[in-house]
Amino acid sequence: MEISLTPELVFNIGRFPVTNTVLMTAFVAVLIIVGAGLVKKRISLIPRGFQNVIEIVLEALLNLVDGVTQDRKQTKKFFPLIATIFIFVILSNWIELVPGLGTVGVEQERHGETVLIPFIRSNSADLNVTLAIALISVSAAQFAGVTALGFRKYLGKFFVNPFKKPYFIGSFVGALEIISEFAKMISFSFRLFGNIFAGEVLLTVMLMLVPYFIPLPFLFLEIFVGFIQALVFAMLTLVFMKMATAEMAH
Repeated sequence: MEISLTPELVFNIGRFPVTNTVLMTAFVAVLIIVGAGLVKKRISLIPRGFQNVIEIVLEALLNLVDGVTQDRKQTKKFFPLIATIFIFVILSNWIELVPGLGTVGVEQERHGETVLIPFIRSNSADLNVTLAIALISVSAAQFAGVTALGFRKYLGKFFVNPFKKPYFIGSFVGALEIISEFAKMISFSFRLFGNIFAGEVLLTVMLMLVPYFIPLPFLFLEIFVGFIQALVFAMLTLVFMKMATAEMAH
């Protein structure tokens, strides 16, 4: 089986191409929406079962956010986005552990050969998806900064009068800050994409070469890596939002 660096086209809806990562992104989104709806519908004062699991996860995330912001009011503002990013990314990462990875799909003719296009592929292994999440993350940090400090004051972090003492230093630091905002998007997207794509390739190769028992340690490793990557993505987003709302020392 050929392992492609780019997502594979499964079918078209008119002129809109539907790749396997688009299918999995839609699946994860529906899963989160349906899960949230079920929890809201069945919520009770005495939690049990699935509600217990959700409350444990959300409480742990809330404590992490509180530990960074040190401000419950700010935590309440940031928490919905941070929790959503964490849940979306971890589910996207763990899709590669679903049975059928690289083996269940549709056969298509390409370059005179019949190839299998798998239905299941982690959407985190698509650079388009990771870049989109990175854009949301960085944009949220900018929005938080403007909301907290005001448009003019926030822009003052990036555009500094070059004739203000110490001369030119402030402008140089501001230019570096602008570059760093773009660097965040690149590092965010490539870090997540690289780790999950590498894990997907490893699992696919191991399952094809040694289908029984031997791949199990790698499956557990990918569970851990998927969790760590989701946590890192969410926590870095939180740190950047916190930094964006902090006033510059004069």
